[in-house]
Amino acid sequence: MRLGLRARLTVLYGVLFFVAGSVLLWFTYILTANALSKQMVMAYTKTGPAGALPTKEQIDVAVKRTVGDKAAGVLEEMLRSSLMIMVLIGITAVVVAYLVADRALRPLDRVTATAERLSESNLHERIGLEGPKDEIKRLADTFDAMLDRLHRVFDAQRRFIANASHELRTPLAVNRTVLEVSLEEPEASPDLKALARALLGTNSRHERLIEGLLLLAQSEQELTARKPVELRHVVATAMEQAELHPRRRRVTIHQDLGPAMTEGDPLFLERCVFNLIENAIKYNVREGEVWVRVSTENEAAVITVENTGPVVPPYDVDDLFEPFRRQAGDRVKSERGSGLGLSIVRAIVDAHGGTVTALARPEGGLVVTVGLPRRAGVAARAVRV
Repeated sequence: MRLGLRARLTVLYGVLFFVAGSVLLWFTYILTANALSKQMVMAYTKTGPAGALPTKEQIDVAVKRTVGDKAAGVLEEMLRSSLMIMVLIGITAVVVAYLVADRALRPLDRVTATAERLSESNLHERIGLEGPKDEIKRLADTFDAMLDRLHRVFDAQRRFIANASHELRTPLAVNRTVLEVSLEEPEASPDLKALARALLGTNSRHERLIEGLLLLAQSEQELTARKPVELRHVVATAMEQAELHPRRRRVTIHQDLGPAMTEGDPLFLERCVFNLIENAIKYNVREGEVWVRVSTENEAAVITVENTGPVVPPYDVDDLFEPFRRQAGDRVKSERGSGLGLSIVRAIVDAHGGTVTALARPEGGLVVTVGLPRRAGVAARAVRV
């Protein structure tokens, strides 16, 4: 496991101190030994015979004998004391190095903590680091400037979605009203009514496409509010809505809804489940079946939608979550849908911090599993709901 920056700086400071202390101790030892040798020679010269200088041989013998008796003990004691002092000072230096590194990296901790707290809903928060214009201050100011740009981009995106929602829906609603009125006109010819019904179908498909695109854009945004959600109630509501929609083929739906709590937006989660069920019904076979299950596994609330249907190649499964991709290469028959159903599912699940996976059944159809973070502290109460 790699050490953090604070620990690496502490180790670096400590190693540098011990290396510098060892070099200093070595030089001190050599200089002290040389000083002792000179002092011994001078002492012997002063105490030698009056008027006679000692010879070189006499000096060497006297120095060696004196140094051998006294200097070795002095040097050994000095070395032992110096080592003890260096170890104590080294430990103190390591502690001081840790404190210095901690203080030097504290602004970086502040930058990291702010980055971890940031999401689309609180991009207004800034680091606002004060102090000298060093490298860390430049980093914090650059980060704040980046947040300013991101905030402006997300605000522009929200405004665009709101404006597009109004500008795109209004003319389609007007067209639908005009076409419906023309169908009720008693003097309209059969050809005109047939044309109006064809245009009404096209208008309806465009409305579904625009609705899907806007929902996809909204679901990819960060959730601004979260609340406790009982998933089995959400799934039950989505199944009721699916029952009200007309079906092109008869499909039997089985349900096994156990208690499971999560946190998020109930409306988005409801749309997520509805899209899964609608997709399972739409891409099915005559007299097919759909199984909807809600359960709790480990620390996740799990929704599983399994359906019969045509065989899906395993290598095509991941592509189904891309926009405008449909099963069996159906990219033209827009009456079967806009191809945004599973893309919206993935965007909603990602916004809730969950995961979504799909597996192809060998006998045909899909198994789509959605895992959402389980809400802590409510599992025991959820059983009694």
